[in-house]
Amino acid sequence: MRTAHRDHPNYWAFVVHRVSGVLLALFLPVHFQVLYMGLNDAAQFDKFLTWTHLPIVKAAETVLILILAAHLTGGLRLLAIEFLPWRNGQKTIVSITAGLSLVIALVYLLNAA
Repeated sequence: MRTAHRDHPNYWAFVVHRVSGVLLALFLPVHFQVLYMGLNDAAQFDKFLTWTHLPIVKAAETVLILILAAHLTGGLRLLAIEFLPWRNGQKTIVSITAGLSLVIALVYLLNAA
């Protein structure tokens, strides 16, 4: 059974925003653990920093930045929908936010390499 609302770009923008929010929430405990390690166990933190130079970790950081940018631009899209008048060009807003997310991730990747 196919539903028409799932073909709309705003639906997929909604899905990306929700999924990116869940992924960021799952990342937070790891982030807090690393912060704790940096404050309380310098030797372990130094080992962790050595591990972060691996290419797979750099790729994961870029994906994290993409997820963060997607969530940010999705939130901005929602604010625009809530506070600005409705327009027929909502697909354009979705495309702009998706493109902006990719640009942010690519800029990070180019600076991290």
